[in-house]
Amino acid sequence: MHTNLPYSTPAPSRAVTIAKAALLFGLAAYFAYTIVSGSLTNYINARFAWLSYVAAILFAIGGAAALLALRGGPRTSAFGHSRTSLSMLLMLATPLVLGTLIPSRPLGVDAINGSIRVGAASYSAAEIALVSKSPLDRDILDWSRAFASEPSPSAFNGQQAKVLGFVYTEPDYPPNTFMVARFTVSCCVADASALGLPAYDASAGVLEDGTWVEVAGEFQAGDFLGQQTPVLHVAQITPVEAPAHPYLYP
Repeated sequence: MHTNLPYSTPAPSRAVTIAKAALLFGLAAYFAYTIVSGSLTNYINARFAWLSYVAAILFAIGGAAALLALRGGPRTSAFGHSRTSLSMLLMLATPLVLGTLIPSRPLGVDAINGSIRVGAASYSAAEIALVSKSPLDRDILDWSRAFASEPSPSAFNGQQAKVLGFVYTEPDYPPNTFMVARFTVSCCVADASALGLPAYDASAGVLEDGTWVEVAGEFQAGDFLGQQTPVLHVAQITPVEAPAHPYLYP
C-alpha cells in the first residue's frame, strides 16, 4: 500500500529555484533603479526607454512565478536538468553582476579612439528637412545636417552658432584647433558614433580633452585635415557640467 505524501521540491532543485527567483528580482530591481536614477539614457535612446519598464515588470513576474513553483509541481528527472538550470542561472547572473559592478556613465572621449565623423555626412532628404531650428538653437547634429544640405562650405560664412559638447583633439590637428564632440545614438550605445564640429580658438590654448564646454562663435570655411569644411571660430568658450542627457538622437 502506497501513501500519497505531499510533494516537496528536492533540495538541489529548490536551491536552484530560489537562486533563479533572487536573480530575476535582482534584475527587476536593477532596471527599476536605472529608470529612477535617470541613468537609463547612458545605455539606450530615450525613445526606447519603455522597453526597460517592460523588462522590469517581466523580470518581477518571473521572480514571483519562480517562488510560486516552490509550492510544488510534477517531479522531473534531475539528469541533465541541473546543467540547464545552472546555465540559466549564469545567463541571469552575468548581466546583473556586470551592471552592478561597472559604474553607469555615458560614453566619453576615451570611447572615440580616433573614430569621429567630421563635417557633412550622408543624410536622407527627410533628415535634412528636420533642420528648421534657428542657427543659435542648433546642436552639433543639426549643423551636420545643415552642412549636408549645402555643398559649399563658404555658404555658412558669418553664421552664428552656440553648441554644447566635449573637447576632443588629435596630435595632427592644427594649432588652437579642436573638436566640439557629441555621441549620436540611434538605438543603444552599441551603435553609438562620435560626431564633431571643428572649432578654432586663437585667444587661448585648447582645454583638456573630455571637458564639456559651451562654444559660441561664427563659421568660416577652412581646411581641416585636408577637407574643406565650416570651422567654428570661437568668440566665447565656457566650461560646463555634462548634460543629463549627453547623447544626440538622429
